[in-house]
Amino acid sequence: MSRIGKMPINIPTGVDVLIEGSTLTIKGPLGSLTRELPPEITVERLDNSLLVKRSSDDKKAKALHGLLRTLISNMVEGVSKGFVKELEIVGVGYRATQQSPSKLELALGFSHPVVVDAKETVSFEVPAPTRILVKGIDKELVGQTAANIRRLRPPEPYKGKGIKYVNERIIRKAGKAAK
Repeated sequence: MSRIGKMPINIPTGVDVLIEGSTLTIKGPLGSLTRELPPEITVERLDNSLLVKRSSDDKKAKALHGLLRTLISNMVEGVSKGFVKELEIVGVGYRATQQSPSKLELALGFSHPVVVDAKETVSFEVPAPTRILVKGIDKELVGQTAANIRRLRPPEPYKGKGIKYVNERIIRKAGKAAK
């Protein structure tokens, strides 16, 4: 049996869980998330925890068991605490400005500013012109939004200019001068 799938998911105070057939809805202080469950997986509520179970031991059910337990755990954490991805802009003249909580304008060395719009549950925060915080309750959507911003100007290996995650290590190349 899946070691991750067997572990119960603790439900913090202030989070409501609603199970209706194959639909799981989790509401918390930061918002609400809904997920459709496949027929191989069932979710049971025991006091202040959720238990994810599978109906059979076939290959598909085993594959989905640990995955859905982790996805549900991320939903619970998202509606109670939220998720943050931090990006750093490196380069002369590269900067970010926040137009609204869901709109970001980036100057990345192109002939025009690049405007990025956030999805439903994602918001942006710019504490400094070279730092971007991507916040939200859906871990997958926060990560994908941060990846889309990073894709606009990925860090290059010679000077490290571009958009990178904080604590991301860029492997540098020596260039022509090292010859």
